[in-house]
Amino acid sequence: MRRLLPAVVVALVAVTLPASGVAGSGGLGKPEVILTGLEVPWGLGFLPDGSALVAERNSGRILLVQRRSGKPATSRVVMRIPGVRAESEAGLLGLAVSPRYRSDRLVYAYYSTARDNRIVRFRLGGPIRPVLTGIPRSLFHNGGRIAFGPDGMLYAGTGDATNGALPQNRRSLAGKILRLRPNGSVPRDNPTRGSLVYSYGHRNVQGLAWDTAGRMYATELGNTRFDELNRILPGRNYGWPGREGKVGETSARFTDPLVTWDPNEASPSGVAFVRGSLYVACLRGLRVWRVPLVGGRAGRPQTLLEGVFWRLRSAAVAPDGALWLTTSNRDTYSERQMPGDDRLIRIPLQP
Repeated sequence: MRRLLPAVVVALVAVTLPASGVAGSGGLGKPEVILTGLEVPWGLGFLPDGSALVAERNSGRILLVQRRSGKPATSRVVMRIPGVRAESEAGLLGLAVSPRYRSDRLVYAYYSTARDNRIVRFRLGGPIRPVLTGIPRSLFHNGGRIAFGPDGMLYAGTGDATNGALPQNRRSLAGKILRLRPNGSVPRDNPTRGSLVYSYGHRNVQGLAWDTAGRMYATELGNTRFDELNRILPGRNYGWPGREGKVGETSARFTDPLVTWDPNEASPSGVAFVRGSLYVACLRGLRVWRVPLVGGRAGRPQTLLEGVFWRLRSAAVAPDGALWLTTSNRDTYSERQMPGDDRLIRIPLQP
């Protein structure tokens, strides 16, 4: 393994917001801003010791964030991904830590090059090895979230790359949720033999999560009418571009979403499962949506932290059960920046 890169110069802060900033906490404690001065943080993952990895979309950097009780967080750059083409929605996107990290030390990243979106893996500070290349890319709708499921397989949410014909084309990797072995090969029990496609008919998948029963969920950016939270079933068609939102049909052909939102109150990105609920980080909606789950069905969503941190991009659960969020106030679409943007936020669970 090569030596880690030098420390990054970045503002560090431990700020606890007053309780009044967390109306309707939904089982969460007071938010704590633990890192500031980030450049559009997109990917977020955790090492077994509780340290966080944060990927910056525009810079191609991966930062290691270490937090010790009662002490300020520390941060340093541990990786720079070469060949990242950051423009509009493209760049260094999702991160996933190998479930066997203690033995294999591998981290996975999804990013945009000048020609495609791709998934690679590496040891921190070491060479990069391709896992999957050739995912269609564009200035917009690149998807980018990757996560390991409870089955040990790697899942990737892709976008339609602004080509409406691709989500319904099962030979294309665009507009899909992909399921692959950690080395990039096709699992034998995928819905279609020899294909990485796990589900299709997606516009722009942004978040992936599983509940304690192993049921899978994904957030998806809609067009002008509806954003979606979907329960993902193998081989199912989620309708894009012909369908958007609920149309009262869950059949052998199409699957309706669990929850829909007006894009003005959502634009859902990262999602995390905590204590029986999904927590959805929202960009345009400037909030977190808490969606309670019972047996794979969604209860009434509850809005949290509306306007407190502005645009929210990623949501992930730390090894200690706390919910972590990243802001996205320095990205292409933000109408304002707040002091310290972009920020990394930790929210502990209430006892």
